[in-house]
Amino acid sequence: MNASQAEKRIQQLSHELEQHNYNYYVLSNPSISDFEFDGLLKELESLEQQFPALASENSPTKRVGGDITKKFKQVTHDFPMLSLSNSYSKEEIIEFEERARKLTDADMEYVCELKYDGVAIGIRYINGQFNRAVTRGDGTKGEDISANVKTIRTIPLQLRGEGYPADFEIRGEIFFPLDEFNRLNQEREEIGEALYANPRNTASGTLKNQDSALVANRNLNCFLYGVYSREKISETHLSNVLLAGEWGFNIPRPENNMIRLCKSIDDIMDFINYWDTERHKLNFEIDGVVIKVNNFIQQEDLGYTAKSPRWAIAYKFKAEAVATKLESVSYQVGRTGAITPVANLAPVLLAGTTVKRASLHNADQIEKLDLRINDFVFVEKGGEIIPKVTGVDLARRQVDNVPLVYITHCPDCQTELVRKEGEAQHYCPNESGCPTQVKGRIQHFIGRRAMDIEGLGAETIDQLVEEGLIANNADLFDLRAEQLLPLERMAQKSVDNMLAGITKAKLIPFERVLFALGIRYVGETVAKKLARHFHSVESIKSASIEDLIAVDEIGQRIAESVREFFDNPDQQRLVERLQNAELQFAIPEEQLIGKTDKLSGQSFVISGVFDRHSRDELKELIEKNGGKNSGSVSSKTNYLLAGEGMGPSKRQKAEDLGVQIISEADFEAMIA
Repeated sequence: MNASQAEKRIQQLSHELEQHNYNYYVLSNPSISDFEFDGLLKELESLEQQFPALASENSPTKRVGGDITKKFKQVTHDFPMLSLSNSYSKEEIIEFEERARKLTDADMEYVCELKYDGVAIGIRYINGQFNRAVTRGDGTKGEDISANVKTIRTIPLQLRGEGYPADFEIRGEIFFPLDEFNRLNQEREEIGEALYANPRNTASGTLKNQDSALVANRNLNCFLYGVYSREKISETHLSNVLLAGEWGFNIPRPENNMIRLCKSIDDIMDFINYWDTERHKLNFEIDGVVIKVNNFIQQEDLGYTAKSPRWAIAYKFKAEAVATKLESVSYQVGRTGAITPVANLAPVLLAGTTVKRASLHNADQIEKLDLRINDFVFVEKGGEIIPKVTGVDLARRQVDNVPLVYITHCPDCQTELVRKEGEAQHYCPNESGCPTQVKGRIQHFIGRRAMDIEGLGAETIDQLVEEGLIANNADLFDLRAEQLLPLERMAQKSVDNMLAGITKAKLIPFERVLFALGIRYVGETVAKKLARHFHSVESIKSASIEDLIAVDEIGQRIAESVREFFDNPDQQRLVERLQNAELQFAIPEEQLIGKTDKLSGQSFVISGVFDRHSRDELKELIEKNGGKNSGSVSSKTNYLLAGEGMGPSKRQKAEDLGVQIISEADFEAMIA
């Protein structure tokens, strides 16, 4: 294919992919399968690699991220991003409307919108092409986070239709969908990491991450609704919003009642009251409603105060908390054996749902709250999602309420619990005999991000365990059709699908097999690092604590957990059985081509930002050439690979210890 042919094909693929992206993420109406979409995207990536001069800055391939940002550039807003005044009652809305009427004579209409609890963003487009995305900052200046915002698939990189200004900015809110936020916290819980507190702060932190590939993996979303241009577009705010929808933006839709034209205070309050209840059904957080004067000429007449526009106001919903009776406490067992205490409450309505249970986290939290059965406790929804007990109404405590005593034995298998020094949770150590742990580990093993075994689900796993057909992951590979067909809900087709899914799992790559084993603290990222460093499970089996810690981002706790897993005779037998079942427990030889021992025995610490390589690329090059990555400078460090913006403390420590400090060019020469 010559350059002319490639250019035509790249343009065709880019157009098709953007259309499919719009259909899937904005219209929720996909027209091709994920497999077909991925095939088109891979073809485009291949062509852009062959003909880099033809690759557009706004190519669909930019959606997956991968850019490393040294620092976010400060940008002055063309139009200041002001905050809104807040109100909390109908009376304050009436006062706002009366003030507005004093400043303009004409009849007014208002537009009511949801107040998204996210991160404000302003995105500039020039000639229909994405130009830059800037945070609110202090309202006058913000940070250019374009590389990260490009990964959000509901934000168009090329506009659709026609009629948009040659140069304009559109504003809205980036938010963390609740299902994605819960998925992220579940992953962190599985590897023993602290949970993120709420979606809004997590979205903000994600957008400031220097690695856009991580941002892409978080699946953030965005609603855009404020068009700013020096060209006149239409007469009203609502008209501008609807036009933006025609240009390809993900706007709040009138048909979903997410934006409404109101002509009176009663109309406004109807919208507010509706969403005060219905907000709990949304897959994102809102904390109120925004009311705006619709007509742009009237907005100009009303003007601004020093901090906010006079033509708009925010109505904030009241935070919900209720008191109810603590009837009992039960204890849940996780797949790793972690015990989580749960408060069983007298049913109470909270944030639109009936709450009967709430998390108590651990023994320390129970002790801190001084909880007693029959206490009246205050319950809130953490980030509007997870009910939690936040306190006790001591004024209603009865003298005969007895302090809670934390359990000493597993509620499922009666094994005595253990609590390691420095850890908050108690654990059941009976890994192979505790029914909940057994089922939980198998469910983790078959999960989509692990072995991804089709035809198996939680109910089927429960059934197979209870029937005595499986007791661990390896037993899955011994299942036969004649064992399964007599079971309830097991027809020939479902059995065939299950066995085909189990066979297909033998092709899952090593790093995912390692994650599927369910080693405590070894999530997807850690499993990938271990697999790429050691290349095979045999090498990991023989690795010492020191060897494991030498791997990038592997600390003492993870290293001890890995060593404990592979030192356990039961786990050794399990891994051996899985190896005999022909699972992938090593990186294939063809993928190791190009590896050398040029850096064998050498330990590197990377600090700063580099011109020609990302930090992850440098780490891979170190490991590919036999070296080891470390997170901190010590007497065992051989080289400090220094980039722009390196921390002065690392440099000072390296100099004090006599560690050689090298540049990116020096490193390239070492592996040339």
